[in-house]
Amino acid sequence: MAKHDKIDIGVSTSLNPVPVVMISSSSDEVPRNICTVAWAGTINSEPPMLSISLRKSRLSHEMISSSGEFVVNLVSKSLAKSCDFCGVRSGRDVDKFAKCGLNSYPAKGLEKAVAISESPLSLSCKVKDVIELGSHDLFIAEIVAVTCDSYLMDETGKVCLDKAGLVAYNHGEYFLLGEKLGFFGYSVASPEILEKRMKG
Repeated sequence: MAKHDKIDIGVSTSLNPVPVVMISSSSDEVPRNICTVAWAGTINSEPPMLSISLRKSRLSHEMISSSGEFVVNLVSKSLAKSCDFCGVRSGRDVDKFAKCGLNSYPAKGLEKAVAISESPLSLSCKVKDVIELGSHDLFIAEIVAVTCDSYLMDETGKVCLDKAGLVAYNHGEYFLLGEKLGFFGYSVASPEILEKRMKG
């Protein structure tokens, strides 16, 4: 049985795991760039909105501030190494698309930004507000379009992201999402629903 004796470890950004995403953007000066962000999250349903946090020093901060748009590209296992590279190298020094052998396409619903072709799912976002927090600025954006690889769609039209081999970030390390433990509401579901939803 696990012990739950608590110790104080100080104040830090210890919320984990978090989604790791590749943010693609474009501007008049830089046609395309990618930055890796682990501080991203859904913040509203109607309209669908999300947020990302960026340091002012990052090229993507400058580009997104200028264009008012960006794309959140989900990271699959095959993109993990490129994702890490795009987090440790600056677009001021290298074309990350070219260096990582990635391709781009015009993001649906946006004027300038491009999406990453190799990403299983991309969310086109328009900036609604920017909040200065300290080390980072919080970009609040509305999701205006979502595109995904066709293999993720089942026969009913449902997007099956469990097929995408998505990656999460946990305390400085990348992990492949794995075992399904349940679904929303499984703690109160009937045995019949449990059997149906948990098969496989």
